[in-house]
Amino acid sequence: MRHSIHLLVYPFPSSGHIIPLLDLTDLLLRRGLTVTVVISPTNLPLLDPLHSSHPSSLHKLLFDDPEITPFPDPLIAKVISTQKLFDPIVKWFRSHPSPPVAIVSDFFLGWTSELASHLGIQRIVFSPSGVLSSSILQTLWQDVEEINADNGDKDQKFSFSFPEIPNTPEFPLWQLLPVSQNFKKGEPHYESFRKGMLANMRSWGIIYNTFEELEGVYIDHMKKQMGHDRVWAVGPLLPDDHGTGRGGSSVVPPNDLLMWLDNKPDDSVVYICFGSQTTLSEKQMGALIGALELSNVNFILCAKGSKSGSIPSGFEDRVSGRGLIVKGWAPQLAILRHRAVGSFVSHCGWNSTLEGVAAGVMMLTWPQGADQYVDAKLLIDELGVGKRVCEDAPDSVPDSVELARLLDESVSGSYMGEQRVVKVKKLSQAASKAVKDGTSMRDVDTFVQLLSQLETAN
Repeated sequence: MRHSIHLLVYPFPSSGHIIPLLDLTDLLLRRGLTVTVVISPTNLPLLDPLHSSHPSSLHKLLFDDPEITPFPDPLIAKVISTQKLFDPIVKWFRSHPSPPVAIVSDFFLGWTSELASHLGIQRIVFSPSGVLSSSILQTLWQDVEEINADNGDKDQKFSFSFPEIPNTPEFPLWQLLPVSQNFKKGEPHYESFRKGMLANMRSWGIIYNTFEELEGVYIDHMKKQMGHDRVWAVGPLLPDDHGTGRGGSSVVPPNDLLMWLDNKPDDSVVYICFGSQTTLSEKQMGALIGALELSNVNFILCAKGSKSGSIPSGFEDRVSGRGLIVKGWAPQLAILRHRAVGSFVSHCGWNSTLEGVAAGVMMLTWPQGADQYVDAKLLIDELGVGKRVCEDAPDSVPDSVELARLLDESVSGSYMGEQRVVKVKKLSQAASKAVKDGTSMRDVDTFVQLLSQLETAN
């Protein structure tokens, strides 16, 4: 049965937020929905491949990126700038012959709750972060004034706990989001951002890019916090194919990378990447390069965003045959899924975390900020599927000798009998089942059924 449901999808304009929401959009299009995506010309290349697969049911609502007013916090400045699209979206909606019955928007776009109310439709939050991270974020913004008042004069190493969240997660203050620590009561931009974050909890529902085996206890917690069961875990949101074109064009032909991997033994390659936003310092990159030279591992190093000159002259020649350096975008998903890759040095952004877990590789964690410390804690302390590489502070520099030892051990076979490898392989199988015929597909179908009821009600 094909549905006539029309949905408006509004991702936050950043690749790490756009890509998973477009993966969800693909699932909805396959179930017969009509979807309009709010997007800028800058980010249109991320949407074009999906549009070519669904030319009749996927529509583009193009708006130029709104001008960003200077503000000390660049994230808040960018979020505030998106509010300028309120009236243009209303105008589009009013003129549409068959307007959407609901809007799915990124959790940073909390102001779209007011937009949905103004239009008389429901708003569903899409979270590109995990449920544990989201739970902590909501608590921080709900109690931000009290938290800052209680801890403002304390050392940044002071531990702060969240007793209302399962397992009572605890973090030093410096690992919590600076955007909440910098909150200034009465400042319009901060107050607007906080209002939007709190509006997420009053939305009609929340969709998470996660799965029950990974965060079941936190999914249950969020349902209690929301006061209803319209909390859907639909991940990991990943394409069925190799994913070589996901997120952009690789600077190295994907086939060349995969052929290089084809010549390596199973579980023998370390993949190293720190995402699209994270940049290692000169000293950090130097320590990493030193560790790779001291180690005996095969590796692929994605050096996108690293400081110019960080990779010393002659390094590529010295590691020729066992190391590849990709200076730009790499087809991460295709690399991680290859049988030769055994471990992943990651900043632990949620997309990378899910991709690593789904691929069943050992996670070597090197978080740098945002929700990454929470994700690393989940991987290591709760799930037991990784080891810490560096986590003392964002500017901490690991010891090259110790890091080389960790790299060697992660693919040496000595881990193969350990619990963490058994656990990550089991978690990978659970992820695969969830998106084929398990809990995640059940939640996608349930979501579509409830949207059908909204369509009928209208």
